[in-house]
Amino acid sequence: MTYKEAMEYIEQIQPCGIVPGLDSIRELCRSLDDPQNDLKFVHIAGTNGKGSVLAYISTILKTAGYRTGRYLSPTIFEYRERIQINGRNISQKDLCSGMALVKKACEDMVSRGLPQPTPFEVETALAFWYFRSKNCDIVVLETGMGGLLDATNLITTTQVAVLASISMDHMKFLGNTLGQIAEQKAGIMKEGCPVVTAGQMPEAFAVVQKAADKKHCPLRVADPARISHVKCGTGRYLERQRFDYKCEDETVLKNLEINLGGAFQPENAILAIEAIGVLREKGFAIPEKALRKGLAETIWKGRFSVIARKPLFVVDGAHNEDAARKLAKSVEFYFTNKRIIYIMGVLRDKEYEKVIALTEKYADQIITVTPPENPRALDAYELAQEIAKVHQAVTAADSLEEAVEMARLLAGEEDVILAFGSLSYLGRLMKIVERQTTW
Repeated sequence: MTYKEAMEYIEQIQPCGIVPGLDSIRELCRSLDDPQNDLKFVHIAGTNGKGSVLAYISTILKTAGYRTGRYLSPTIFEYRERIQINGRNISQKDLCSGMALVKKACEDMVSRGLPQPTPFEVETALAFWYFRSKNCDIVVLETGMGGLLDATNLITTTQVAVLASISMDHMKFLGNTLGQIAEQKAGIMKEGCPVVTAGQMPEAFAVVQKAADKKHCPLRVADPARISHVKCGTGRYLERQRFDYKCEDETVLKNLEINLGGAFQPENAILAIEAIGVLREKGFAIPEKALRKGLAETIWKGRFSVIARKPLFVVDGAHNEDAARKLAKSVEFYFTNKRIIYIMGVLRDKEYEKVIALTEKYADQIITVTPPENPRALDAYELAQEIAKVHQAVTAADSLEEAVEMARLLAGEEDVILAFGSLSYLGRLMKIVERQTTW
């Protein structure tokens, strides 16, 4: 199988869509000799922050000397990003070898009258196969959606389950209340397995606590109230942040450094710190030096990332209500009294009206775009019409290139350009900016 054929196969099965449940992935992995059973996992669920937490944990583990797999979605720059070992994407050769095996297993299932596995199930099985074939010591695994019925929840060897911030999203599949969504996310808990949770809203936390009690899971809370002495960067080093944190075991870590921007990032970092604490208790050798170095060296592009300066150009994947609220907090913190130009693109099935309501007041000008090559994309002109109900200075761009050009013409050297919304267009936009930027 060539790489082109592998990509064509994934495209061919896209109509299978999203089918929650474990029957199909269980049968598919059985055909591959259940590679997931030979691996150890950190399993991460949640609505916002999963990717950043995954990046922190996997970088710390790599720094400590462990061969660390990571599985994530969505990707920003290219397909192979979703499956990595020690920060390196799966090679085209390995992807093709694995995809050929998975495709054959899928064809066998269909020949027996079973449903064709979905793209996410195919990718998950491929990831398990790859991580076992490369002898990973541990895999940091991000759920695609939900938890209980997510294909990743086939695993039984979880070392620690991690719950990032839980909020309203994917209601069509997960439920219409915060409690129902939290119940799905908490479904990654395994009997007796330690769980670390972010500080949650009361309704969500009550569900998490109940699920942990039912499955006899020791529960740690990464409490933001134990973060202190936060110092944020300015100017050229906007992303740099330092803070102290008192762990749940009373250990005090002073002057921790992270280099991911956004007022919310210390909260993601402490969730990773508590998860690493659990792994230490399980016998993983992770010295404090590796913890500190891993935190400082973590990179996670597309999450309040500075991609150019003069004017400052920031991108962020805020695409739902909770993420938009966190983005607004960061804008207030970093860009008070700054003139801001937005580039905004969203998917039709997201609560973009709430995202608009939470963010529009900070923008001097708003440019809308259509996320390219995405059937779920909301047209730039429709988005502009929606924004125009509450904001007068809005313009729809015909392309990402035009949006970047317009934003740079509108912005002075001391202004800020902020592109946000769906992650599906940010990778391409970042490449456009990179080609045009000399820093």
